[in-house]
Amino acid sequence: MGNRVRLTNDTLNSYGYRVLTEGVDMEQYERNPILLYMHNRGQVIGVIKDLKRENGEITGELAFDEATELSRQCKKQWEFGSLRMVSIGFNVIETSDAPEHIVAGQRFPTVTKSQLHEVSLVDIGANNDAIRLYKDGQLITLGDGGDCPLPRLNHKPNNTPQMDIKTLALQLGLPETADEAAVNAKLAELKGSKEESDKMRAENEQLKLAQITAAVDAAVAAKKIPADKKQHFIDMGKKLGIEDLNATLDAISPAHKLSETIQPGPTEEVPAKSPWELRMEEIRAKLKK
Repeated sequence: MGNRVRLTNDTLNSYGYRVLTEGVDMEQYERNPILLYMHNRGQVIGVIKDLKRENGEITGELAFDEATELSRQCKKQWEFGSLRMVSIGFNVIETSDAPEHIVAGQRFPTVTKSQLHEVSLVDIGANNDAIRLYKDGQLITLGDGGDCPLPRLNHKPNNTPQMDIKTLALQLGLPETADEAAVNAKLAELKGSKEESDKMRAENEQLKLAQITAAVDAAVAAKKIPADKKQHFIDMGKKLGIEDLNATLDAISPAHKLSETIQPGPTEEVPAKSPWELRMEEIRAKLKK
């Protein structure tokens, strides 16, 4: 018939959605493959025949029933080319904002599972794969200003709306006339400065730890502290700093063996007898006579 048309694929539509082709359930629609006009119930203008899912897209052939003036008019406009877009209605079953399902420029979650509800001939669709979505029975229009029950993405890889360039430039200390390239250059500069600062901070901490460890090792070697207390004094040094740690270690006297503390004394001299003792000896000697 020559009326085969792409109904949908995985590409991003102009309003920030994606519907994964593999997740589309077509079983129910194939039982009643109606073709509506502008998504309006009661305005059936034909059916979709030979529905196919292949090569990452869903296609079908438009068949106008010509039972109404509207259907005959739409067929003429379709053949002429003044009407050449279709729009698909889905019931949303599951969505995902996982990074692997998000592409640049996407503002709303990806519909990973859905049910094909209807196909319409439209004058202007959201894009070449014009889509309308339904969730919990509510039609999700992809036009600006339409109410959407799907939540906006709250994570920001490189696909959520960027902060206004002017505002961001002012916050970075740049003139408000700075362009995106200048803003990106400033952000890269700040990122590089932070990385360098973090690197220097880490190196400084390593040097401090090495200094503290050396001081504690010296104290262990000098027998000021036992080896099993080494980690305790290292932790103390981390909290107090090297100066206070050194002051603490300096105040500790080296431990000595008991044998080292007992020094042999001089030969004891017999103390001289007191006058009282000498007098007593004299008395005893006289008494023996």
